[in-house]
Amino acid sequence: MPSAISSDEWDLPRLKASIVFEDDYQNLASDDQDTEFFDVKFYPYSDVTHDPIFAAVSKKHVVIYRLSNQANPPFELVQLFRDDDKDALNCSCTWTKDPETEVPYLCVAGRDAKIKVYDVVQGKLVKVLVGHGGEINDLATCPTNFLLIASASEDTTVRIWSLDPAHSQQPCVCLLAGEGHSSGLLTVAFHNGGRYILSAGHDNVICLWTLPDLPPQSNGKVPSKPIVIHYPHFFTSEVHSGIVDCVAFFGDLVLSRACHEDIIVLWRIEGFSSRDPPPEISEAPTTSDTERLTRSAFAPATASACPPQYTRLLEFWTPHCGHQFYLRFKLFHDKDKHPVLAFGNAKATIFFWDLARLGGYHQFISEVRDPDRDKTQPVHRPGWLAPIQHRHKGDAVSKLKDAASDRESVVSGRTGSVDLETQLDLNTNYSQETLESWELKYDMTHVDEPIRSHSQSGISAKDFVARQVAWSASGEWCVVVGSKNLAGILQRWHKKDRADDKEKKPTKSTRIEGSCDSNES
Repeated sequence: MPSAISSDEWDLPRLKASIVFEDDYQNLASDDQDTEFFDVKFYPYSDVTHDPIFAAVSKKHVVIYRLSNQANPPFELVQLFRDDDKDALNCSCTWTKDPETEVPYLCVAGRDAKIKVYDVVQGKLVKVLVGHGGEINDLATCPTNFLLIASASEDTTVRIWSLDPAHSQQPCVCLLAGEGHSSGLLTVAFHNGGRYILSAGHDNVICLWTLPDLPPQSNGKVPSKPIVIHYPHFFTSEVHSGIVDCVAFFGDLVLSRACHEDIIVLWRIEGFSSRDPPPEISEAPTTSDTERLTRSAFAPATASACPPQYTRLLEFWTPHCGHQFYLRFKLFHDKDKHPVLAFGNAKATIFFWDLARLGGYHQFISEVRDPDRDKTQPVHRPGWLAPIQHRHKGDAVSKLKDAASDRESVVSGRTGSVDLETQLDLNTNYSQETLESWELKYDMTHVDEPIRSHSQSGISAKDFVARQVAWSASGEWCVVVGSKNLAGILQRWHKKDRADDKEKKPTKSTRIEGSCDSNES
């Protein structure tokens, strides 16, 4: 049995504060009022011991904040600039750095089909990337080369841009287009290895693309045209039945969600492994067999044998999303810490799932049910796997349940233990209500039964619609942005009196008037 894990490792974020940004409406048409943040990203290149910095993007503004345990409230506005381009309505951002000085750069994009690159320290526009024929709905930075940026557009294509000065004449180095998508794109994501990209959007399709060696060179010269990839190595319209607005890799697995479904799906592309040599571009399946809703170069279907080309593994329940799309989840994934999935719905609720708990629950249940185990030894029960207890004065039924709970287990410490010398199975140790609650949250055996959240946090603003979630590099801070120009600041692991923390109400900042520090001219 593994050694007990520090209790902090199992903590999930709680609401710490909220920030409200008040826009200056005087230069906007009534239908363009800047009342919503669409994207938020933490700066990923600083030391994890430093106070984290995040950027949030609304239609016309970019705000940069620093978070700190030493401040009250725990945030500080460090930069604010406004995009006064009349056609600009921004919705996405991603971080990079100056290739020579490594000054933080923020790329911002939206309706005007331009990627604007800002020097965050100076708050000045330094570069504009042009080439898409429609609105840009998502941006992502390559995790292995910060000079490569991916953009997903309404023109149905993904473009890969290089900020290397050597490509200043032709910054678009690769174009993923042709036979992948038939409608506008909403989301794009890199694999941690930098070689593969996921894309999805309005056509309900999710594609996996294999990138060539980038940036390209030919006989030591920079090509004058981008490399064009016509076919993805994996294509499916079967995982979701609605508009797909968020995709991400979890190792070699895929997480995705679509509007109207109220779930996030974890699934596997059969035969795909990033440890294998990448397939050749020519190995991508073509559209010659249009009846197939899934096409894959990793587990190709033939007339004589049709192996599964993808497998659904888990679903996570995200209720009350309604008709909204462009709601984004975010996975915190660090090899030394628990992976935690976060998502905000259209009813001011933020959901968290600690994926390490799923394995912990499976191990606990397996040990309790092991017929060969030593019955004289207690089975350790994780502290987060707490029995349901009712404590209502005067309620005779609740008192009986409390008495039964007292006999259920002997709990020691945060990780706990269950004394089973005289109680030999789960059915006699725990109430049916407790067992059903655990199964809904942690049982991985029922693929079609969505897993309920392990923790929830409410945002104080009524009918707040959460658009995007971001994690700091250390996993301590989580920021959620969305409607009503609101950002929720959530935190875990902070060493302080939890009783005081429980009583403290979220802090709102002084409202900040929009400024005009930056424009394209």
